[in-house]
Amino acid sequence: QYPLLYRVALDILPVQASAVPCERVFSSSAETDTPRRNKLSCLIFEVLQILKFVYHQDRLSFTDGWIAKECEL
Repeated sequence: QYPLLYRVALDILPVQASAVPCERVFSSSAETDTPRRNKLSCLIFEVLQILKFVYHQDRLSFTDGWIAKECEL
């Protein structure tokens, strides 16, 4: 009844979920929770993790503007 949906499902469903983002969060938290910072409250710890994430997202990108836009093609 749905041949296209069946083929798409066969391609996508066997793919395993990646644990990389989860592992990255744990690694980042290990860098924040050092022996010198072991008395941080849960709230401050969460704020530091969010600030680190936002800071790393705003890093320099040397490839911005290299991809042609559709109107330029």
